[in-house]
Amino acid sequence: MAKSISLLLGVHAHQPVGNFTSVLDEAHVRCYGPFLRVLHRYPAFRFAIHVSGWLLDYMLERYPDDMALLKEMVQRGQAELVGAGYTEPVLAVIPEADRLGQLQRMSSMLEHTLGQRPQGAWLTERVWEATVVPSLADSGIRYSTVDDYHFLCAGKEGKELDGYYTTEENGRQLDLFPISEALRYRLPFSPAQEVVSYLESLAKEEGEPAAIYFDDIEKFGIWPETYQWVYERGWLTQFIEGVLASDIIRTERYCDYHARAKTHGVVYLPTTSYIEMNEWTLPVPAAHHYADLVQASKSSGDFERNKAFLRGGIWKNFFMRYPESNWMHKRMLSLSRRLHALPQNAQTAEMLNALYEAQANDAYWHGLFGGLYLPHLRRAIYNAIVKLEGLLDAAEPRQPMLATDLDLDGDDEIFLQNGVLQAILRQDGNAALCEFDAYRLNHNFADTLAMPQEHYHRKVHAQPSAHPGGEGIANPHERMSRKHEITPEDMAIDGQQKSMFLDKWLADGAETRPQYVLSESAGTASAATFEATLGDGRVRKSVVLDGSRLYVAYRFFGVARGVFQVVVNLAMPSCDGPAGRFRVGGEIQGGFGQLLQLAGMQHVVLEDAVLGGRLEVSVSRPVALHSLPSFSVSQSEAGFEKIMQAVVLTFDCILTSQTDTLEFCIDVA
Repeated sequence: MAKSISLLLGVHAHQPVGNFTSVLDEAHVRCYGPFLRVLHRYPAFRFAIHVSGWLLDYMLERYPDDMALLKEMVQRGQAELVGAGYTEPVLAVIPEADRLGQLQRMSSMLEHTLGQRPQGAWLTERVWEATVVPSLADSGIRYSTVDDYHFLCAGKEGKELDGYYTTEENGRQLDLFPISEALRYRLPFSPAQEVVSYLESLAKEEGEPAAIYFDDIEKFGIWPETYQWVYERGWLTQFIEGVLASDIIRTERYCDYHARAKTHGVVYLPTTSYIEMNEWTLPVPAAHHYADLVQASKSSGDFERNKAFLRGGIWKNFFMRYPESNWMHKRMLSLSRRLHALPQNAQTAEMLNALYEAQANDAYWHGLFGGLYLPHLRRAIYNAIVKLEGLLDAAEPRQPMLATDLDLDGDDEIFLQNGVLQAILRQDGNAALCEFDAYRLNHNFADTLAMPQEHYHRKVHAQPSAHPGGEGIANPHERMSRKHEITPEDMAIDGQQKSMFLDKWLADGAETRPQYVLSESAGTASAATFEATLGDGRVRKSVVLDGSRLYVAYRFFGVARGVFQVVVNLAMPSCDGPAGRFRVGGEIQGGFGQLLQLAGMQHVVLEDAVLGGRLEVSVSRPVALHSLPSFSVSQSEAGFEKIMQAVVLTFDCILTSQTDTLEFCIDVA
């Protein structure tokens, strides 16, 4: 028999829920559209494609001609549609009922709009836990793809990974294809003929070997240098024609190969994701130690033999690493429970849509990509969370006050709500607001991000990696550059989470943070009161909701002279853009991204055209206001970048022996 190899080529197109339409349009112009139009010219080149539900909705409406080409390729048997969760959730971290709902919604959408119900599913970020098997199987999915790394971690050898295996969980079975890391790193970065030659080298005379590729389509036009390389310099056309001209390679859809080839046998995979993700999930210094172990293994020439046993962390570690991610996740889970506890006739499509949007994966994690660091992606999650909560409250009203340890950190949070606003305070000694929601705007004004220490910070001041010699382009996984100028001040690590109404007393050259204890609360009113010692005196802090107003009042008893400082971190959607500005007495004072200092201030307005609303901040006595933007530094596929996370308002009030009260009012309009 002559040698042969089946190329199973799949691409995954995804944009996060909440991403800017300008980004979606550019992605289509530079990648999605050109890719489909090139493939359409070669009916004999078979492939699989997964487009996330939210993105597919947009493309069907905005680019119907290209979607018609995709539908034609499906109908003529060239393209296979691959399913997943509709909003691209990590299936392992959402409830079982939502896994089934997300998968079934996506499958039905593909069948209705493009004419094919999927047999296979893309596993978001290749996050594998055996618990997802029943959900996939029960939703009609017969197979999925994970990395070959997953199989190596189970003890398989690379030479065995040229077909699919079968696993089972709780009586349900699923077939799994191992995606080739070698192909992931070659396509489309190596010259086309070089990739074709590599594929031919994988051919065998016996069996039904397959070269398995499934990866982000964004590498074909959106990642740095790739548009020119893939389309203007013709890499994709050269690759397709090279494959079709080969007597050894044949292209197949996954469904066709799955139907004719038999399983390689049973396999049970450990909980893991792709190898880069396993590093990103680790906290510092564990990530440093892991990276050093990997580098030492590479230097010794043992990495390929050892990498399966240099495991790193698991995806759920992101909830341990980032309190902001954990909080969003636990908020989403609690609302899912509330929704599914409603009588069936009280559950609405609008509720379910909001829940699914709150489960979109992108804003919950961070690695090479911005994810959690991107305010507009977190804002989309909170938009869905706050919207869903408002709908649920209308169907089944909540009490105005509730205390529970939602985020599992050992301290209760106090939920105050009046149907217009919600203030959530942590009982961690600070009595600060970790969430402040306006239901009319579906916005959380406390959605900010503390600057954490990241493993890659030690690379920030290193020289950008050199372009590889010879032909090809740099793989962004190996790239290190800067989009913005990074200063030492930008790298300052926050010692605690950012919040609203975080207090400090400055006296006699010393700083004291009051340690508040819940002293009293009204179960029938949206209010909570805390007390703390302050030097030889004490302070009482009250948080009250009244209509569209939040009141935070301080009463001092026997407190000596000093400065009482209150810090309010605000998430304003305009960030440092032109649509956000301060206004005092009718006069514009500057934008949110600028430094603002006001002496004797009692009233300031924050206007935000992106938000579609404003905040009016009033103080009962003259205070000094100092405002500045808070930035984070994170890595992305385009290099290190600075991102504005919050407007930081610092109020300084001079206390005297006669000072007895200080009251803030935030009116959401």
